[in-house]
Amino acid sequence: MKITSVNVRKIEKEGSRMKGIASVLLDDSFAVHDIRIIEGEKGLFIAMPSKKTPAGGYRDIAHPINPEVRSMFEETILKAYDEAEDPVDSEEEE
Repeated sequence: MKITSVNVRKIEKEGSRMKGIASVLLDDSFAVHDIRIIEGEKGLFIAMPSKKTPAGGYRDIAHPINPEVRSMFEETILKAYDEAEDPVDSEEEE
């Protein structure tokens, strides 16, 4: 399995730990959307798409099964995040 495409949208929201949203395409055949890029105490990490459970927690909808695949996702997505253009500040456009 290979990640054949990554799209990252950076987000700048004051006070928010979420720094971006990513979508990946696997083997040009399967897409995973809404992977969150989060700023943690030790730097950036990814959080897989999830949904709220009836008990109030969250459960991943799709996720890597082993650490090697998780590392592949995280390295590829964070590299694309570093290379992505910063969002345009709407106040600067005026």
